[in-house]
Amino acid sequence: MPPRPIHEPRRDDCPWCGSRRLRTRLRAPDLLHHRPGTFTVDECRDCAHAFQNPRLTPEGLALYRRGPDEEFPTVPTHRALTDRALAVRTRRRRLRAVARTMLPFGEPESWLDVGTGHALFPEAARTMFPYTAFDGLDPTPTVERARLAGRVEEAHVGHLTTPGVTARLRARYDVVSMLHHLEHTHDPREELRAALTVLRPGGHLLLEVPDPRSAFAALLGKWWLPHGQPRHVHLMPLPNLRTELEGQGCTVLTADRRAPHLPHDLSAALSLSLARAVPPNRPGLLRGAAALVRTATVLDHTLAPLLCRTRFSNAYRLIARKG
Repeated sequence: MPPRPIHEPRRDDCPWCGSRRLRTRLRAPDLLHHRPGTFTVDECRDCAHAFQNPRLTPEGLALYRRGPDEEFPTVPTHRALTDRALAVRTRRRRLRAVARTMLPFGEPESWLDVGTGHALFPEAARTMFPYTAFDGLDPTPTVERARLAGRVEEAHVGHLTTPGVTARLRARYDVVSMLHHLEHTHDPREELRAALTVLRPGGHLLLEVPDPRSAFAALLGKWWLPHGQPRHVHLMPLPNLRTELEGQGCTVLTADRRAPHLPHDLSAALSLSLARAVPPNRPGLLRGAAALVRTATVLDHTLAPLLCRTRFSNAYRLIARKG
């Protein structure tokens, strides 16, 4: 049997609004893992939706599957250039801050974290919601290891849009969270419908998504980490996602571009570019490059309180209530 294709046919219309007014936003290789291939991201001139074109098939996405630790670069050269301890501390603080945004809505009985990976978010959220039952869903067996480690009570391996998964979890949860997950999905609209299916009436949907309208996206181009080729298939502007949620019967309670900003644009771009330029067998050069990345990391964190209030903010958060 011949191998199944990993790309769909190239399309000449926007998958979000159907407009045929497209432009090429960028072309990029796999900068994170250096796997073969060059990928194109097109943008709709009418609704500003950015999408991979041609899009990877589900089989292709599985080949390029992100790991649960890829918020920061992780291939060998990147490990030498980035401060992993700082990245872990920053991530834990951020996850606790995200969980804190749900406190005004009371303590839920049940919570599903989609695309959970090692379930670090449920682990952080449990410190504020000790009586909530946290479950995790992920396409990789990592979620099973998270269950064994006690970070989630139930582990579901697969995709939320798989009919069997949706049927089994229908109307079971008070909260569904998707943190930097929608951009990886083959069809974000279908993913949202599935999320609302597993929510109870009056339940809450918590989303965080990269903002393709960030000024950093235009400034850094393919080196902007959230462009994330080939793993990021769709990049949706906030107005598009808000309109979609309202069209699916939700009330949007929170739309925030400030708090979700991740202070890593400059350091990640520098790390990605240096990893392609610095041979891993040159320790002297690696030490110098690592020092540059540490300086950029300090600059990212120093500028973050200002940049998050401007067009340079790189992510947004939506909290919506079903029904």
